[in-house]
Amino acid sequence: MTWSRALGALVLLALVGLAFWSTYQHGRSTMDAEWRATSAEQAEAFQRERNEASVAVLDWQEDEQTKRRALEDRLQANDKTHHKELLDAQQLQARLRDRLATADLRLSVLLSVPATTTSGSGGVREASSSSCVVHGSTRAELDPAHAQRIVAITGDGDEGLIALRACQAYVREILH
Repeated sequence: MTWSRALGALVLLALVGLAFWSTYQHGRSTMDAEWRATSAEQAEAFQRERNEASVAVLDWQEDEQTKRRALEDRLQANDKTHHKELLDAQQLQARLRDRLATADLRLSVLLSVPATTTSGSGGVREASSSSCVVHGSTRAELDPAHAQRIVAITGDGDEGLIALRACQAYVREILH
């Protein structure tokens, strides 16, 4: 009977071991399934967050490109305006130089002391009697060469002022 008891105990032990192993495997597969489900949920949530972040970045990038295009359009309009102003000023200066060169126009200065000579010293000569009195003051005509130089200087100044306004408008647009 010892053998049969030992055999029975061994069978009983094998059955208990098999039951334990079966329970362990079932628990393990249940835990694996739960872990896989949790892992899949986390991966899905992470992918959703990445997609939302990507959409947000794309929207931001599109907004920035729209702002940049609008700025470029405004700057181009400003450039056209200032270029037109510059061309107009240059054309005006050219017409003025032409009129001075053809004696169609004469520049004169107001004298504080009546001019008594027509010597033209310093490039100034007394104006003709028909144009020498403006509100009772004496005027003297400038030599055409001096008048041309004065017109050139004022033309350079006008171009400088137009360029300055263009730069100021550019900075205002960039900082806007």
